[in-house]
Formats: sequence, structure tokens, C-alpha cells
Amino acid sequence: MHTYFLDHIALSVKDVHESVDFYQKVFQLQEVPNTASVSKTRWLAFHNGRQIHLIPRPAFELNTIKAVHFALSTPDIHAMAAHLESLGIAYSNWHDVPDQIHTRDDGINQLYFQDPNGYWIEINNDPRLMDRAAHPTKNTAL
Repeated sequence: MHTYFLDHIALSVKDVHESVDFYQKVFQLQEVPNTASVSKTRWLAFHNGRQIHLIPRPAFELNTIKAVHFALSTPDIHAMAAHLESLGIAYSNWHDVPDQIHTRDDGINQLYFQDPNGYWIEINNDPRLMDRAAHPTKNTAL
């Protein structure tokens, strides 16, 4: 059986500078060198080395729904909600109720918001991911 690891998420964005600013403010990501090419694509890294690649596409038009999203997990979802509020970023629960955190049937809390291009981002507090972060040798595969 093959083992896979998440390497990066690539997003087409209208204004790469606006998107870099957004992701750095929201997630405190550090910019890292784009080692793949001399393009204007900018790379941002999480503390675990996973990355978001922001690819400039000025004419880009995104048409998506909340069910198409990427999810990040944090141990303190309420602190994240407060952080989003302090930045003036609107969030909602799965049912589009503003400023609400949703509790799934499995007990995991989640909230959703959009980046400047319209991509949906889920933040949750899945304890399984927190356990993996605390014990990275346990199972770091996808």
C-alpha cells in the first residue's frame, strides 16, 4: 500500500498580494521561497511545513459552494472565532448562521469563512488531528 502526505494546497487568486496579506493575517503563515519557478506564484508555509501556493490569475472568477472547501484544525476554535472577529472577517456555521460555530454529530466543532477570492475555509477542532500534531511519528500520512 502506498503512503501519501499532504504537500500543499494551490489556489488561483486575482490579487496575489491581497491573498498573501489575508493568509498571513489570518493564519500567521510565513512566506517561503518559490523553488519551482521564477513565476509570481507565492508560497506560504504552516509550522508543519505544509504550504499554500497562491497563483496569480487576475482574470480568475471563482464559482464555488461551501461544500467545496479546505479544512484546518486548531485546538481552540473559539480563539480562532475571536481572531476572525478582530480582523473583521465574517464567519458562519454550516447552515450559514452568522457568527455561529456548528457542532457536528461526532462532537467536532466547525466554522466557515471565505478568503478574498471566495474560497471556503473550514476551521474545526478535530482532536484526532491534535493528537497527530502532538505525536507526529504516530501517523503523519493522509
